[in-house]
Amino acid sequence: MISTYQRLKRRRDAGEIDGFTLIELLIVIVVLGILAAVVIFALGGITGKSQVAACQADGATLSTAIAAFHASNPENTPTQSLLTATTSPLKTGGPYVQAWPAASDAYTFTIAASGNHNATLTVSNTKTPSKTAAYNGPTACTTIGLS
Repeated sequence: MISTYQRLKRRRDAGEIDGFTLIELLIVIVVLGILAAVVIFALGGITGKSQVAACQADGATLSTAIAAFHASNPENTPTQSLLTATTSPLKTGGPYVQAWPAASDAYTFTIAASGNHNATLTVSNTKTPSKTAAYNGPTACTTIGLS
């Protein structure tokens, strides 16, 4: 066995044999596997951060739309259909929001009347429906467990 190794080593040093040995190939595969595992682990939290950012942006857009609706129509309570209607039955037209946010895989927004023609915007975690919070700013998205 040692003589075979020495003979192959001499032939390789002389340039008669080209290519990689099985050991060299296995080492490269193991190193690439370790690098892939590190990259996958590092990118794992990015999807959660993007869900939080999308939730915050959608919440800010809806809050602004509700405020604009209320400023134009103080005697009416904003609803999802009134905010997204292209032809409004009210004195001032819409839409205040082109489309209601539909990130159903992470969170949902709902709007409910809260007295004196105001509305409350709430955000819920789709995966854990019991986690619901009134949207009163960007922290509501982290309160419901998005991360």
